[in-house]
Amino acid sequence: MERLRPFDPSEIGGHRLVGRLGAGGMGVVYLARSPHGAWCALKVIRAEHAGDPGFRARFRRETELAALLGGRWTVPVVAADADARAPWLATTYVPGPSLAEAIALHGVWPAEQLRSLGSALAEALEDVHTAGLVHRDVKPANVLLTADGPRLIDFGIARAVGATALTADGSVVGSPAISPRAGAGPYGGPAERCVLPRLCPRPRGHRPGGVRYRRCGGVLYRTVHEEPDVEGVPAGLRDVVRRCLAKDPGARPRSPNSVHCSVCSRRAAGCRRGCPR
Repeated sequence: MERLRPFDPSEIGGHRLVGRLGAGGMGVVYLARSPHGAWCALKVIRAEHAGDPGFRARFRRETELAALLGGRWTVPVVAADADARAPWLATTYVPGPSLAEAIALHGVWPAEQLRSLGSALAEALEDVHTAGLVHRDVKPANVLLTADGPRLIDFGIARAVGATALTADGSVVGSPAISPRAGAGPYGGPAERCVLPRLCPRPRGHRPGGVRYRRCGGVLYRTVHEEPDVEGVPAGLRDVVRRCLAKDPGARPRSPNSVHCSVCSRRAAGCRRGCPR
């Protein structure tokens, strides 16, 4: 955590800011105390996005949906204001390093830990999709490691299912080297991004979307058109990782709980209208 900078506000929406947790393309995240004294992570959207009325409308809709998240591996939105001069949202504060920090400090993970992590993230994404959201930036920096398991964070660029795109034609939202999503259907496909191969030993400069990369455009092209590079992935996980990165969404693995009713969009297991199993 960094100290607040001279131009940072001291209070937002009744939340007292304590320090900076990080910053990205969409905004700055602060550690804050809620009016009731609870710790939270408060994200303030950057001015260039806040000036777009369409963005504010989407931000309001998406934060309302994100507030419905209650899964074990997600972090719920506890407060938000889409009409503030700088729109913001607050989530429960989860102490712990990010997966990206853990990789940098301790290196790659053994197969069993990778399997447990993948299972938790798959369940988290099912909860996100059930709430009617597509995260769109699932990566090691957005996974926090806690004493009782990982937590998926940062819904600042999530997209509501069925809503229009957040950006204009030709622009990119999220991080490069994402899993292929073309034709992925209403929930973005069973896999939103390849995380597990990032935790395996790999040749320097390689990413799962393809071979050695240099520019974002090249990474995106290889992600869509070339076969994934799974070199270094443990043998026991190689098949499932390759299937998660399949170009055809129908070929990617799915949990029975991820099947949704065509009428109410709820998980088939919890639908009371007789969803087909």
